[in-house]
Amino acid sequence: MPVQLDTTPLWSEAKLPAFPKLDGDLRVDVLVVGGGITGLTAAYLLSRAGRSVALIERERCARMDTGHTSAHLTMVTDLPMVDLVKHFGRDHAQAVWDAGLAAIAQIDSIARGDAIDCDFAWVPAYLHGGANADADWLKREAEAAAALGFDAAFVDEAPLAGGPAIHYHDQARFHPTKYLAGVARAVAAGGGHIFEHSSANEFTDAPRAAKVNGHTIEYDDLVLATHTPLVGHAGMASATLFQTKLALYTSYVVGARVAKGSAPDILAWDTDDPYTYYRVEPHDAHDIVIFGGEDHKTGQAEDPNARFERLENRLRTLVTNADIAYRWSGQVIETPDGLPYIGETTAHQFAGTGFSGNGMTFGTLTGMMAADRILGVKNPWGDLFSPSRTIVHGGVWDYVKENKDYPYYKVRDWFAGAESRTLRGIARGSGKVVEHNGEQVAASRAESGELTLCSAICTHMGCLVDWNAAERTWDCPCHGSRFKPGGAVIAGPAESPLERVKR
Repeated sequence: MPVQLDTTPLWSEAKLPAFPKLDGDLRVDVLVVGGGITGLTAAYLLSRAGRSVALIERERCARMDTGHTSAHLTMVTDLPMVDLVKHFGRDHAQAVWDAGLAAIAQIDSIARGDAIDCDFAWVPAYLHGGANADADWLKREAEAAAALGFDAAFVDEAPLAGGPAIHYHDQARFHPTKYLAGVARAVAAGGGHIFEHSSANEFTDAPRAAKVNGHTIEYDDLVLATHTPLVGHAGMASATLFQTKLALYTSYVVGARVAKGSAPDILAWDTDDPYTYYRVEPHDAHDIVIFGGEDHKTGQAEDPNARFERLENRLRTLVTNADIAYRWSGQVIETPDGLPYIGETTAHQFAGTGFSGNGMTFGTLTGMMAADRILGVKNPWGDLFSPSRTIVHGGVWDYVKENKDYPYYKVRDWFAGAESRTLRGIARGSGKVVEHNGEQVAASRAESGELTLCSAICTHMGCLVDWNAAERTWDCPCHGSRFKPGGAVIAGPAESPLERVKR
């Protein structure tokens, strides 16, 4: 008999707030079905915008598909950039990666804004050549991404695996359960309703409503955040046709305890088929190395335990003294063209699926896009990811020009481009002088995460100030003037504050 392994995910160790069952009728603006990253993101954004929201989860929030992730946060899609450009054109290719980067920025913003301690960090990422490295292909892929303004560069040697790779600046990692616990608390604190152990088993029209635990929730808009979307109001024929376009795969993950700081804090994956992927989750006394892969179509593996074993053996060749402590599997969904389906599946019903290996980024994006749709905000990626999309297969689209007023594009250069990595690399409570728009800028980040930019030129005699890490001040090495992080004068001879610099 095969050995029965404990396959409880690492993320389950974090505590989640508990929410009640639905035990009465309710009327809200929006019903969200599903308590993973998609549903909770949508509920958070909609409740913050003043909409009344009810979220229902059939079991516990953040324990199902989101709870079985490896929690990579990356703009880099399974479909390579060279293929995105070839099949969809430059504008569409840029839009796909911009969408992922905007989702990571949204997670960062929520975590900072609500002071959610979820181990979020911007970290470097590496795509390496695997067993049959093709340096020329990696160079072309890096050049294609860089040409569209993304921080990508070919390197001769990658950490851990060695050999040629693409270095992507500023991707990210986080603890999904800690993050969503904070998001759920924020939803509840803002007046949103969250019900666990509450499953929708019937949807009706006129009025639009769902039957849940024998009770009725009426609503204007419905967000289906269930990985594989429910039928909802779409009708069985339409929903069945939609589901036939999806391919479901199972991916395996192992987690190993290692000495604190002994494994590089990066994201990494290779070009093998199926590929493997790596990241680190920090703990107080040690770190956890997360290593996954061995994907196969769901239900088509003869010996899943052997897949865990191969991952464990491979991990031990990469990281010495790895103490295997966790094993789990998760499910990913792929689409025929490699892009997710995110949008309305019928009037007033929004869904997202087909996230491939980017569940955390595209799940967050779906929540963002659902909120935009319900709030009447034009979203730049609506046509691109629409379940009935046509724009990606033809036509002229001036992507940046048409979407320049969307909030992401007002700060895009801060999330894609060489300048951004120096600014995002400034830790909380620290500062450094960086070049911004051709001038020297004194950039500091408060403990709250807020970034402040001032001219780095001392107002006394024009010397360049330097960051004093002990006092958290800007000090002039020439004549001793000192300034607060926001530029105000602490001590002369300077009499005028450092000039503030706009983003």
